[in-house]
Amino acid sequence: MLTASSTATSSSATSLVPVDAMRLGSWIGDRAEIQTEPGSIQAALFRTDQPISVVEVDGCVGVTHSGTAMIGGDAEGDGLSLLAFAPAVTPEQLGDASFKTHMGIRRAYVAGAMANGIASERLVIAMGKGGMMGFFGAAGLSPSRVERAIETIQSELGDGPYGFNLIHSPDDAALESEIVELYLKREVRCVSAAAFLGLTLPLVRYRVSGIYRDEQGAVVAPNRVVAKVSRVEVARRFLSPPPDEMLTALVADSHITDEQATMAREIPVAGDITAEADSGGHTDNRPALALLPTMLALRDEIQLQYGYRKPPRVGAAGGIATPASAAAAFAMGAAYVLTGTINQACVESGTSDVVRKMLAEAGQADTMMAPAADMFEMGVSVQVLKRGTMFGLRARKLYEWYRAYPSLDKLPEPNRKSLERDYLRCTIDEAWQKTRDYFDQRDPAQVAKAERDPKHKMALIFRSYLGQSSNWANSGDASRQADFQVWCGPSMGAFNEWVRGTVFEKPENRLAVSVADNLMTGAAVLTRANILRAQGVELPPDAVQYVPRELNCG
Repeated sequence: MLTASSTATSSSATSLVPVDAMRLGSWIGDRAEIQTEPGSIQAALFRTDQPISVVEVDGCVGVTHSGTAMIGGDAEGDGLSLLAFAPAVTPEQLGDASFKTHMGIRRAYVAGAMANGIASERLVIAMGKGGMMGFFGAAGLSPSRVERAIETIQSELGDGPYGFNLIHSPDDAALESEIVELYLKREVRCVSAAAFLGLTLPLVRYRVSGIYRDEQGAVVAPNRVVAKVSRVEVARRFLSPPPDEMLTALVADSHITDEQATMAREIPVAGDITAEADSGGHTDNRPALALLPTMLALRDEIQLQYGYRKPPRVGAAGGIATPASAAAAFAMGAAYVLTGTINQACVESGTSDVVRKMLAEAGQADTMMAPAADMFEMGVSVQVLKRGTMFGLRARKLYEWYRAYPSLDKLPEPNRKSLERDYLRCTIDEAWQKTRDYFDQRDPAQVAKAERDPKHKMALIFRSYLGQSSNWANSGDASRQADFQVWCGPSMGAFNEWVRGTVFEKPENRLAVSVADNLMTGAAVLTRANILRAQGVELPPDAVQYVPRELNCG
């Protein structure tokens, strides 16, 4: 039986509420519907579509979904004292309602665009059919490969929710322009803009193409940009209207009209920004508790400045892997949550079973920072899995050599032998020929520069190893497991700890929609639990331990 007490101790799966706690009001209903047995609080919390009334009855504390709860006043007649009340909070209610409407989804949950097709067609389609949003991981893929993905996803989802990645390509501006051209041609209406250090003309062109005014005079932008940001200066650019000089250039190139340029000054470059905290892949390792409130405050500042008809929304990413982290993000004001690493561990991802097994064994400390292939010379790093692979240590060694020596010819003999034996598995001359063949097709200017600058030649060969390492991981090349580059954040370890001993402990059982459903359901349970706690209800730990389960995600 649930017992009312003035003490604050509990050792059973019950809730103890002090008798002298502040009463909210009164409750009237059928007393037979009140539950006072151990476990009743947990059962009530888990029925997220039903309100909870916590009442005092016959010296005990009970919970019920029925009756009428009245706030204020004392209990009269057959009424009982109402000690606490929590409304229904379903997974569909979490997050920003306008974001869900705008994206055409039921739940404010997004699967991020992990590069090289790790966020695969299969993953995006599953998320879309599950009433959530998925972005295809187009970064690192050729335009022809991206176009095949567009055809597949559009044929399955039609006008349903989906998006594609648009990654900043500082060393290949032509590729960024080609991808934008493809998205405009194939009417891809939503992109995840990632790794941008500033705005680019192709990105702004995508955002403002086809804008018009509706019958009420409001500017409508058919193309939506969701920008992943971790720096205030970058977020400010995305939350502001497009720069005048870029709009002028687009008018000059006949991509938009003067009238459309005027309209573009009334909208932000990104209607949504994702505050990206400590995550897998490209990351600034920002703490979510500091980053998200900062981005929300920046959004409010810029909204006051420009007075947009529809204020930009701010979502949260990085570390979202358990119900507690999702609930915390929503409690801080996130419009949506975005997941990445945990989706790579799901069966729909575009990586290999070998990698999925490695991820399922990872702990929170099994990650490290390593040089990024796409921004190697700039010293930019990505967060990768450390357990089960030598990639992180080897990649760091390559960057040390790049910084220390002017050319490959100046490498000490032991380093040269290690490079050929452990990294390239061929001679440096053979590696350069393969690298040259690649860039002759992709970007001949890189080859010409390498012929003039031996340090750039060294960088291209090193970047070739770094780039291939993720392909070896995705294909599951067992002979190259020591070189697997697996993008991974500490959230993977948190997820593994949460699902230990459940159906999701085995990687072959990790279905992306089922994982998302459990995260969001658990977040709804914890949200309700926190509402009760704020009213003085003491909940024992086992009452709010949401254990992952197989759910009907239809």
